[in-house]
Amino acid sequence: MTHALIVDDDVDSAAMLSELIAMQGLTVATANTLRDARKQLALQTPDLVLLDLRLPDGSGMDLFADPELLANSEVVLVTGHASLETSILALRLGAVDYIVKPITPKQLQGVLSRVTKPAVLKAEVAGLSAELASSGNFGQLWGRSPNMLRVYEQISRVAGTGVTVFITGESGTGKEVVAQTIHDLSRRRKMPFLGVNCGAISPNLIESEIFGHEKGSFTGADRQHQGFFERAAGGTLFLDEITEMPLDLQVKLLRVLETGRFMRVGATQSQETDVRIIAATNRSPLQAVADGRLRVDLMYRLNVFPIDLPPLRERLSDVPLLAGRFLRLIGEQEGKEKRFAPEALTKLAAYAWPGNVRELRNAVHRAYVMAPGDTIDTQWLPDPGEGYVDAASVAVAAVSPVVAPAAPESAVGRAPAPDGATVVLPLGISLAEAEHRLILATLEHYGRQKERTAAALGISLKTLYNRLKQYESDGKS
Repeated sequence: MTHALIVDDDVDSAAMLSELIAMQGLTVATANTLRDARKQLALQTPDLVLLDLRLPDGSGMDLFADPELLANSEVVLVTGHASLETSILALRLGAVDYIVKPITPKQLQGVLSRVTKPAVLKAEVAGLSAELASSGNFGQLWGRSPNMLRVYEQISRVAGTGVTVFITGESGTGKEVVAQTIHDLSRRRKMPFLGVNCGAISPNLIESEIFGHEKGSFTGADRQHQGFFERAAGGTLFLDEITEMPLDLQVKLLRVLETGRFMRVGATQSQETDVRIIAATNRSPLQAVADGRLRVDLMYRLNVFPIDLPPLRERLSDVPLLAGRFLRLIGEQEGKEKRFAPEALTKLAAYAWPGNVRELRNAVHRAYVMAPGDTIDTQWLPDPGEGYVDAASVAVAAVSPVVAPAAPESAVGRAPAPDGATVVLPLGISLAEAEHRLILATLEHYGRQKERTAAALGISLKTLYNRLKQYESDGKS
């Protein structure tokens, strides 16, 4: 039977929690001081510890001083003195969640439903690590490069906790796959994982989609609608491209993160939510704040545990592994296996992949379709040009990120465009502005044909539309 220990100097609060836990079929013990808590831990190892921070003889954090004391227990901090710094410290020490008093029955039920012995989660991570060594994948993520190993380590540390994660990385690097992997390794994995692209929903509808609405709350609202927060109850909500969310809605999201409550559009009563938030963006969060696209208070609230995904050009040693994986999947779907010629893999590993893993997957699919036989050669792979790096860079990529050499102060960077046309980019220009100029110049070069423009830039048509929509709203189109 699952056993819980409540460590709280508030006798009434401890008694109430004890009764609620016992009603759920768990055995429960209480302690009002650190000394009593150590005695209870010695008598019987609890599966769950609800730990108050402020105790008469010290801080609840002091229990983490002995690693063996809580090694087999899931620790949830329950305190009336909340702060972001304390929650981050608690995560580093080993707590899995953080609840602010007064704790409600619904919050407690959510915590109890997710109790999982730390040994179980550690065994799962160990299994994934063994799979990584043998086949090169960590769950749905593939690659053995040093910077990906760092990402796997971060996922392993944060998955079992309840803290908010902020994933950054270029478009096509696999941010949603990372979010899904975190969910799959978490205590919420039996509950829903829902993803929403904040840039793909109309600003007029996004609040209704995220929070839901009541019948009659606006024209066309002919029935009550559950938003993502309700549909993801108990699970994980992935907010992709968070910097595309309207600023007024960011205020409401911040309030949900801080209070754990939200309101449907048109509602008069708020309701509790039990959802873990994972956010992502392909922009620099600090630059997004400077550009007025992300509230600084929301950024700090989301950025409790940041994960930065490397672009594919900084892990070119993973390209053959990824390409082989995509080719096997396509072969299974199409019912015919094909293989890469050695020179094809060499060519793939020498390309800089501006569209990252998504572009690589599309290139492999195109080559599979166009190759007449069972072997894919270099004919239908991306052509040499601006996307390629030299052989030395390919060698360096296996152990470290690709770093461009410094240019003289008077130099002018030139990005070669199709058919010999060029775009002149002065030194000191921001990356966002450089991207803006390159996209619009390429669009004009191709007579505003969006499909050809996206193909030339190595990005998806959806990404191109999102960029053009952003430029239009900024008055920069």
